[in-house]
Amino acid sequence: MIRSMYRRTVLQFLPAAIAAPLAAAPKIDSSAGFRLGVATYSLRGFPRPQTIEMLKTLDVDTVSLKEMHAKIKGDPAEWTQARKDLESAGIRVVSCGNISMTVDDDAEIEQNFKYAQALGAAGIVMAPNLQTLPRIEKFVEKYDIKAMIHNHGPEDKIFPTPKSVYDAVRKMDPRMGLCIDIGHTVRTGASVLESIEMAGPRLLDFHIKDLKDLLDKNSQCEVGDGAIPIPAIFKLLRKVKYAGNANLEYEINLKNPLPGMIKSFAYMRGVLAGMQS
Repeated sequence: MIRSMYRRTVLQFLPAAIAAPLAAAPKIDSSAGFRLGVATYSLRGFPRPQTIEMLKTLDVDTVSLKEMHAKIKGDPAEWTQARKDLESAGIRVVSCGNISMTVDDDAEIEQNFKYAQALGAAGIVMAPNLQTLPRIEKFVEKYDIKAMIHNHGPEDKIFPTPKSVYDAVRKMDPRMGLCIDIGHTVRTGASVLESIEMAGPRLLDFHIKDLKDLLDKNSQCEVGDGAIPIPAIFKLLRKVKYAGNANLEYEINLKNPLPGMIKSFAYMRGVLAGMQS
């Protein structure tokens, strides 16, 4: 149910014609589908206490935690405190990252798994290379924490597309899988819908954003204002019974992201509500 704080914030930031129906939006039943969450990279300009308040305003209870909100190289006691702070606010860390995993060294790789374990995360969104994949697989098996490999578009020479990730992990432990970023995917010319079908059970995490121009990363906008087919994507995620998180990764308006994030969630929740009618 949308909290009263969320209603007030929507009314503050959105035109009344848009905000009024959103305030009365029905509760979304996600019992047989995926959850909407936030990649806290979206709130990278804010310290953890303020980030938590913004997450409460957005009415989300699951996040993918980025390092600036709990440092990997810091005191492990900080990891425990970060988890406590979030869980006290009713927010669960379901994954952490994106984390670079390009140093092929046991201690370096394992620290990231210890970090995820301390946060209570089921997976790590990561950017490895081909050389580190076997070592990562070893720690996936040791910790039972999933490797959610993130594709980064045309600039990424190793994993630009979901298919490039799938091809690299398809014969590995089933917990070695994909975090599909739809913005980066469309910029390569690949189909998000085909990528979801291809990934199957190896789809472990999902990043949502929108672009006005499918080939231009600088055209990012509020979800629903761009050209990425969000309703078709959500419909397919439900069809394939994807049960993970679909995390908003809002990379624009660094100093004042909340209005755009509110608008994005209002649109996404509206799409999901429409699927139930």
